[in-house]
Amino acid sequence: MGKGLKTLVIVLAVIGVIVFSVYRFFAGNYNAMVSLQEDAKGQWGQVENVYQRRLDLIPNLVATVKGYAKHESEVLTQVTEARARAGGVMNVSDEVLTDPEAFARFQKAQNDLSGALQRLLVVTENYPDLKANQNFLALQDQLEGTENRITVERQRYNEIVTAYNKFIKQFPRAIVANMGGFRERAYFTAAEGAERAPEVSFE
Repeated sequence: MGKGLKTLVIVLAVIGVIVFSVYRFFAGNYNAMVSLQEDAKGQWGQVENVYQRRLDLIPNLVATVKGYAKHESEVLTQVTEARARAGGVMNVSDEVLTDPEAFARFQKAQNDLSGALQRLLVVTENYPDLKANQNFLALQDQLEGTENRITVERQRYNEIVTAYNKFIKQFPRAIVANMGGFRERAYFTAAEGAERAPEVSFE
């Protein structure tokens, strides 16, 4: 084998190693981003499930309260309207999850609904017969559990999104993220002045 041929083989081998290393870097990081993105989507599905459960509980809760508290029409209307607004933005697309302003509007609708439910449940304190109603107590218990579940699922979503956002923003992976169309996702933030889920118990 001549000297020139040996040099060519060495150069081709070096190029091959470089190409393979670049491929592994891009492919490995791209696949890791896809995996993290799917984890975030899966956890988002859990968040939507618990929000949907709350939406499903509200009509029965409102109907039960209405039977005992006919004079509280303003509060009942506020809950119904807040539910309609929150329900109108339940199916959240990836575009919303990567747009902080759109995500903030979604979160505000959910926070408004939580506030309206709080006001409704405070009003029910004035109706002892309602507070003793088994159907109402069961609904109240389910709502309390759902509100707690919302807090847990939102926290889990934030944890997964934190891992995803960190991964796609670190150099040189940020290059792969930009080329692959991976965008930073928005986080849930606490409602202003609210450090915990709405209190819905009657202790």
